[in-house]
Formats: sequence, structure tokens, C-alpha cells
Amino acid sequence: MKIKKNDIVKMLAGKDHGKTGKVVKVYPTDAKVVVEGLNLMKKHLRPRREGEQGQRVELPRKVTVSDVMLVCPKCSKATRIGYKVSKDKDVKKARICKKCKGEI
Repeated sequence: MKIKKNDIVKMLAGKDHGKTGKVVKVYPTDAKVVVEGLNLMKKHLRPRREGEQGQRVELPRKVTVSDVMLVCPKCSKATRIGYKVSKDKDVKKARICKKCKGEI
């Protein structure tokens, strides 16, 4: 999966398209991510004890990875992700920005 935790992503679809946020959690088996402050749903909680009131809580929902795009920290643009493998003895695979060729 090309998007990791703590990456800044831009929403491409849904009610929050065009907004940016930080990835809080990644679900690689489902190919989904949770973005902080985006794609919020309202959940109704009933009162637990007598005299307590019920409430509505906003919780973030999962978003498909294809609906978000990584924002490059160097050029600050939404970009696709490529990989660069170093040819040293210790093989290191690094993510790169397709627009500015900078390492992420």
C-alpha cells in the first residue's frame, strides 16, 4: 500500500473532496484509510444511566485508498507515488513524488 500512517492526503471524491487531512489509521487488507477530520458520520448514543442525556457523536469513517491522493511535503501538490530502489548492498526502497522527483 502506497499511503502510510501520518501522511497528508487530499480527498478526491465524496462530500469532502478537495480537502486535506492526516491519515490516522490504515487498513491494508481492505485497501482503506481513516483521515482525521474528514468523512465524518454522526452516531447516536443512547443514555446509559438514568438522568443522563443521549447525544450525537461525530466519528471518522474509512475511505477507499483510490479516493485519496498523497500530498508531497516538498512541492505541496497532490501527486502519484513511485518507488526508487538504491543499488547499495543494503537495498532500500523509497517512495518518490512523480511531480518533483523528491523523496517522501
